[in-house]
Amino acid sequence: MAKNDRWLSREQVRRLDQIAIEQLGIPGIVLMENAGKEAAEHIHNWLSQHDGRSICIVAGTGNNGGDGFVVARHLLNRNYEVFVNLLGDPQKVSGDAAVNLNILGKMGLQPTVASDPQTVEAALQQRPRDLYVDAVLGTGAVGPPREPAANAIRMINRSGKPVIALDIPSGLDCDSGNPFDGELVIRAALTLTFVAAKQGYRRSESVDYTGKVEVCSIGIDPYFLND
Repeated sequence: MAKNDRWLSREQVRRLDQIAIEQLGIPGIVLMENAGKEAAEHIHNWLSQHDGRSICIVAGTGNNGGDGFVVARHLLNRNYEVFVNLLGDPQKVSGDAAVNLNILGKMGLQPTVASDPQTVEAALQQRPRDLYVDAVLGTGAVGPPREPAANAIRMINRSGKPVIALDIPSGLDCDSGNPFDGELVIRAALTLTFVAAKQGYRRSESVDYTGKVEVCSIGIDPYFLND
């Protein structure tokens, strides 16, 4: 499953990002670019085996969404049909994620904004897709998903289409491998997790939500952690 034998907790993920940015001097936007570019490569490989061309990336307003914007750009460059649904106000997207959202707009890909359960439903029913990419909630998320993410999770799971999750399936607790709220959690065919597998993936039942797990490098390895 993994390129290394480390299993990272939520706090270790946070500290490793801090080490990369503050001690090693790797800008956050470089980490995001590395994550999204490698994830896009894995998605391309998956699609080449499953005969798909149309991808819907469902993104939150945080850094997990930012990873999704990078994925969208690289898949566009490979001539895939890419749609992005943004769950929330674009004005709430900030920092590195905002930079990548702005790039998408300049490339001619304007996300469909869905800020409540009704607009989520309309957005996700617009046109058929071969694959959903879950870029809604990352490892830092704690507690049951709130709207509009909650309805997006329900609709994606009901679609019957395969899902690839970025870093962690939305609604899954990074540390325990349990859903925060019953079945309000993405069920992915594949999870592309960054740096290393997450602690919760050691729980055997987590595979019901993660599917196969593949590790994507972002330019820093877990051995920089002292523990």
